[in-house]
Amino acid sequence: MKTTKSLHAQHHKLADNDYQLKVLETHEVATADFEKFEDKLKQIHLFPFKPVKTEIFQVNVGYMCNQTCSHCHVDAGPDRKEIMTRETMQLCLEALATTDITTVDLTGGAPEMNPDFRWFVEEISKLGRKTMVRCNLTIIMANKKYHDLPEFFAQHKVEVISSLPFYNKSRTDAQRGDGVFEDSIAALKKLNAVGYGREGSGLILNLVYNPSGAFLPGSQIILENQFKKELKRLYDIEFNSLFCITNMPISRFLDYLIESGNYESYMQKLIEAFNPVAAENVMCRNTISIGWDGNIYDCDFNQMLGLKVNGGAPNHIKDWDLDKLNSRDIVLNQHCYGCTAGSGSSCGGSVA
Repeated sequence: MKTTKSLHAQHHKLADNDYQLKVLETHEVATADFEKFEDKLKQIHLFPFKPVKTEIFQVNVGYMCNQTCSHCHVDAGPDRKEIMTRETMQLCLEALATTDITTVDLTGGAPEMNPDFRWFVEEISKLGRKTMVRCNLTIIMANKKYHDLPEFFAQHKVEVISSLPFYNKSRTDAQRGDGVFEDSIAALKKLNAVGYGREGSGLILNLVYNPSGAFLPGSQIILENQFKKELKRLYDIEFNSLFCITNMPISRFLDYLIESGNYESYMQKLIEAFNPVAAENVMCRNTISIGWDGNIYDCDFNQMLGLKVNGGAPNHIKDWDLDKLNSRDIVLNQHCYGCTAGSGSSCGGSVA
């Protein structure tokens, strides 16, 4: 596994949200004048950019993780101590109970490392809501206390969404660290063993693919077929769907782009691949994102840039008001091109 420190622990300048925004908005590291994202939306009459209806309540329960992946937009890792308290989780539950939102999406870091993670899942289940967990797979194998996570997930009908950069060792370990592929395969087998990904089980196991370099993901359908064929052939592993997610030019991936000299060309690729259909269907239009400290954001990516909701909407869970949130203007910046390029990208993969 990668033991590299997070940008935060390194006191790296890109750990500062204001500096990241400076890079995205100015000529700090690029000479080109990139068209403003909001101007793109004006051209297709989608500005101001508004929510449609909030259907997903996404909660980041902390930045602590057992991995330090090279592309991570959260800058998560073992050295990150930001963690959601049970008190803030309770506020989330109280807010959720006032709505008809059907789905709670738990993310991190490795959300399972939050000491109140299982309690939170149980309480969400009591509200009759569907829970999704973004599991990095290796956490299941990391320590004995996590070995029964597949059974716990199955008990509460949790939908598991797991990152797997590729169906071979070299490409997976290059992005996520030595030994990650082997542990991921072992974890997938444990999930399959309790029914996840198996036809007719009702237990959903979806995988996530991120490109390993400065390029856009290929066809989600083609990649899904490849993953299914090879994982079944090589390891007898089954899963439901593959989500292709474009790497956002923020945090560690932004650091990679700058250090490799690919920032300007990557941004140009995203802009040239802008898809109006994808723009209409991006996740911030039906999702609200709650940070580990209770602050409210339009999406997980805005959260990592410190861009809270605005337009008169409450920006902390203690002041929850869904009507005001549903009428807000969504906060935009240049990283939004990542969600609208090509077939589009969201936490659920392609959107166009």
